[in-house]
Order: sequence, then C-alpha cells, then structure tokens
Amino acid sequence: MSRIEKRFAEAKAAGRPALVTYVMAGDPDLATSQAIMAALPQAGADIIEFGMPFSDPMADGVAIQLAGQRSLAGGMTLRGVLGMVEDFRRKDETTPIVLMGYYNPIYSFGVDRFLVAAKDAGVDGLIIVDLPPEEDEELCIPALKAGLNFIRLTTPTTDDKRLPAVLKNTSGFVYYVSMTGITGAAIKSRAAVGEAVARIKGHTDLPVAVGFGIKTAEDAEEIGKHADGIVVGTVLVDAVGKSLVDGKATDKTVAAVRDLVADLAGGVKRARA
Repeated sequence: MSRIEKRFAEAKAAGRPALVTYVMAGDPDLATSQAIMAALPQAGADIIEFGMPFSDPMADGVAIQLAGQRSLAGGMTLRGVLGMVEDFRRKDETTPIVLMGYYNPIYSFGVDRFLVAAKDAGVDGLIIVDLPPEEDEELCIPALKAGLNFIRLTTPTTDDKRLPAVLKNTSGFVYYVSMTGITGAAIKSRAAVGEAVARIKGHTDLPVAVGFGIKTAEDAEEIGKHADGIVVGTVLVDAVGKSLVDGKATDKTVAAVRDLVADLAGGVKRARA
C-alpha cells in the first residue's frame, strides 16, 4: 500500500475525509517554505501537494501565479523542489507528498532522470495538469512503472463518455475540480459537487478528492460530507502573500498558514460527525 492509499484509508477509518493542502515550493524563500512544509502535518494536513513553480501556468489564479513568481525570483528550480522533499523526508517518513504543476519543467529536466530523482527524494505522486490521457506514454505510464501515483483531474465538463479514459491510468486518488475556470474562484453549488463526486465514484474505487474553491472550515465541512478528500490551496498561498512585508517573510508567515490548516482540519473532522 502506498503512502497515499494508506493515508486515505486512515482518514476513512477515522470517519472523515482526508485534508490535502497545497503550497508553492520556495515561496516566499527556501527557509520559510521548508518551515511551512514541516508545519502542515503538525496542523492537521494529511497529504501535501507541493507546487512546482513554472513561468507560464494555465490553470492557476492570481495568488498561485504570484507565489510561483516569488519562488522563481528566489532561485527555486525543479532540483531545488526535490531537495526540499528530501529534507522533509529526513523528519517525516509518513506524510504523502504529491508534486503538482506543469510538464515543461519535467520535460526540460528529463523524464527518466526526473522520475528516478523524485522517487529517491520521497515523492509519492504527480499531478501534471497539462498532460491529457492521450499523452499517457509521455509521463504517466513511466511514472507508474517507477512506483509513483499519477493523479488525474476531472472537471464538471468530464462527461460519462470521457471519464473512463481519464480514469484508465489514474492512481492514488481522483482530483475533482469543482468548477470550470482557474484556482481561487468560489464554488457555486455544493449540491452539484456532491452529485459529481457520486457520479465519479460510480466509475472507480479510488478516493475522490475535491479541490478549487474551498476556502473555509465551513466549506471543508460541507464538501467533506460527500468527498473522500478536501484539497485546499489558494487560501493558504494567499495567506503567505498577505503576511509578507516588502515581499519578505515575517514572523507571521508560517503561523498564518499553520493556523488556517488547523481551522480547516477542524472543519474536515466535523464533516461526518
């Protein structure tokens, strides 16, 4: 059983959805980002999605775009991201880490080289938002062979005809994007999200985690009534940005993220109470 599978199973046994938290690697600087990463499990995060900064993101809203820019301006690279995972693994061997981002940096790094390095660093899975199932031979299949989960996104426009193709080589969990559009927008209908999760679960035994638009503990509690996992990103990344002074970390930066995660973890625990 992979770390991801084990963590979802543990959350299920505890009678709650898993809390998946997204932060951008290297934002606002290496040391602060490493401290944020270490604080996430302590605050109640079950799984860490670690953003790989990229200069031309297509699915990210303003907050995450700015975080990526701060990270790149600070000198973060894909090798640096993997180094951060290695450092985290020296202290935490159980929290699953999923790298999320775009294919270009991996392609430039070299697919085979990247997969070996990611596995050695302690990465558990990948979410690469710009590689459709038709390109599975490019990265998905090699990643699965290397022992990494490849997590696919589904959306409100992924109909029953398309869904089997999307799910075919998906592993770890299914990430349901709750809306059409970019990160950071608000969920328009919680009921529609619940219906979508039920439809997806009719096609797969994998856990279904819902992301995009979850901002508060109340959101986590309500969406968590239907989903196996709750993914929260923009509000955490935005907390980092708002804590900065002249673009630099302050003594409030790590605490801002930690306190938000603790609040969200409370909402997740109430989801099925």
